[in-house]
Amino acid sequence: MEYIFKDIMSSICLQEKLLAVLIDPDKFSIENIEGFIGKVNRSIATHVFVGGSTVGVNTTDVLVEEIKKHTKLPVILFPGDVTQITDKANAILFLSLISGRNPEYLIGKHVEAVSKLRKTNLEVIPTGYVLIESGKKTAVERVTGTSPMLRSNIEYIVDTAKTGELLGMKLIYLEGGSGAIYPISKEIVSRVKKSLQIPLIVGGGIRSKKEIEEAYSAGADLVVIGTAFEEDESFFDDLIK
Repeated sequence: MEYIFKDIMSSICLQEKLLAVLIDPDKFSIENIEGFIGKVNRSIATHVFVGGSTVGVNTTDVLVEEIKKHTKLPVILFPGDVTQITDKANAILFLSLISGRNPEYLIGKHVEAVSKLRKTNLEVIPTGYVLIESGKKTAVERVTGTSPMLRSNIEYIVDTAKTGELLGMKLIYLEGGSGAIYPISKEIVSRVKKSLQIPLIVGGGIRSKKEIEEAYSAGADLVVIGTAFEEDESFFDDLIK
């Protein structure tokens, strides 16, 4: 079943903008879930993403189960590793790091994941993942052993995103990485969006409502926030419905 992807497409057709809150299992305490998700529910957030680049003691299964006790929002896995796959979620972004050339993150990890995915009812959404330089070395860089794409080489970024679409990806995710110093530029977002006929996700370095709105106006269909609330949960006060 493709309920999540169809809902995303329906929202885009209605010109509704989507917002996902990314929760990293390695940075979040289970004890804080109820209060935190209460804030998410009162905000304009439409999705909850769960996952992270680093792979510590994995608590994804328990974390997702607890999140779903407190929200009706779809919970989508944004896995940094096969160990973060759990059938407790609604869907999984099947990420291929098309900005890098490490075969493990282009297809290797995916083959490894299939035996686990067969045992779940997760909706699998093929997603082209494009890492763009953001002012600091990110966890994605360290874990995958790949370099981000240069912000100045916009044409190459556009061509890479379009290649993902032509390869059959259903979503393209432009990412500055966890803890990015600055968000992806409006020009990059705009030019990538104009080249695509599939939904565009933008995340990394977005720390204010203004930056969320700028990403939308540039062409993002779904914006992801993570570091913003990790640093200051009062950020949600600006995002009340």
